[in-house]
Amino acid sequence: MIVGTTTAAKILNISSARLRAILAQGRVEGAYKTGKMWLIPLFNGKPVISKRKRGPAPRWRNPRKPSKTVIHVNTHVIKDNEQHSKKEPVITVKKRCICKGTTVRSASSEQDSLASSPRKGISNIYAHEVEIPGGCRVIYRPDNPIYGCAKVWIETLYEVKIVS
Repeated sequence: MIVGTTTAAKILNISSARLRAILAQGRVEGAYKTGKMWLIPLFNGKPVISKRKRGPAPRWRNPRKPSKTVIHVNTHVIKDNEQHSKKEPVITVKKRCICKGTTVRSASSEQDSLASSPRKGISNIYAHEVEIPGGCRVIYRPDNPIYGCAKVWIETLYEVKIVS
């Protein structure tokens, strides 16, 4: 069966002006115009209207990439521990952060201290053992060391668990 815009608008329970706008977008299946009048075919008693994407395309930027956590072993601390019979932590976990009130473990004390003011930069956490629950990457760059003299390090996007 083929109907006009007024009848099709009543069947769809929308205004005829809205139906004409949908027709102008070409979203009604099988509809065609003869002169000034739209002819709309019915399928199972209703016109078939194709769905479309709502709203304009997003204009915002992609979200910021998460910062990498870098883990490396301090060989100079290992040598110092062997020479002076110490047990200082030799693993450094470096995480870029802009944070307030984060816990940062220092090498000399085993207690955590809270930073009172917002800090920008890299937080260093020293440990004897760390656990990486997700994927990681081991990198060796003798010609381009990071953080001073580290030539081998591990990078991960996951949270690193410090094992006490």
